[in-house]
Amino acid sequence: MANIITNLKERRKEKKISQQELAQLVGVRRETIVHLENNRYNPSLEMALKIAEIFECHVEEIFQLNTKEN
Repeated sequence: MANIITNLKERRKEKKISQQELAQLVGVRRETIVHLENNRYNPSLEMALKIAEIFECHVEEIFQLNTKEN
């Protein structure tokens, strides 16, 4: 399970960017964006920074550490 939770899907929809468009901007496959949005994949630091740059915000505004015990 991922240790990072995200609101990437909401941010992406607010900006009216498709998963494919975001994937191309980040330089990854669309499936990677799907996994990120569903909290099934932890982004690398480089990927998280690229995504934050695309949305013109801080990384912490998109990705947060999941501190809840499962």
